[in-house]
Amino acid sequence: MTGGRFERGLEGDVLEVWRELFLRQKAFADNALAQLDDAGFFGAPSPDVNSVAVIVQHVAGNLVSRWTDFLTTDGEKADRDRDAEFAPPTPTTESRARLMERWEAAWSVLFTALDALRPADMGHTVKIRNKPHTVHAAIARCTDHIAGHVGQIQVLARWHAGSADWKWFTIEPGGSTAFNRAMGGD
Repeated sequence: MTGGRFERGLEGDVLEVWRELFLRQKAFADNALAQLDDAGFFGAPSPDVNSVAVIVQHVAGNLVSRWTDFLTTDGEKADRDRDAEFAPPTPTTESRARLMERWEAAWSVLFTALDALRPADMGHTVKIRNKPHTVHAAIARCTDHIAGHVGQIQVLARWHAGSADWKWFTIEPGGSTAFNRAMGGD
């Protein structure tokens, strides 16, 4: 991409596309998170379903582990307690503000590491749980993982907010024709 953060060429374009995908996933999640009150943030529809707070806690832990020293250390850090990420926080054990600080900090770790990558790094091998991945494959794996959790956040947030109060981040149902016309399409 010309004018992007990365150098020209296929590898630079791919890095720019990955960055845009991560930005989009974060924006989808942030839109949903903004529509939740604390009851919706910490509450789960049933005991066997993670709350949004748990998902935020897990995604933050995953991003920090995967993207800290991305090119030089295993993506599963020894000090990460993944199981603890699934312990349901409550407003009395962990404030929403603190969880959101961890969320923002984790995304910052990702974008800092991603922005430091150069096209020449794309063929480099990194490890996740001691399994080798090319940089490109590790980024694809992370994007896939995060997108699944962002989808969960969106579904739970919409369920908590109620359909009538939901503010769509994308084209709302029934709005495709009008959107396409506004964009100059058929």
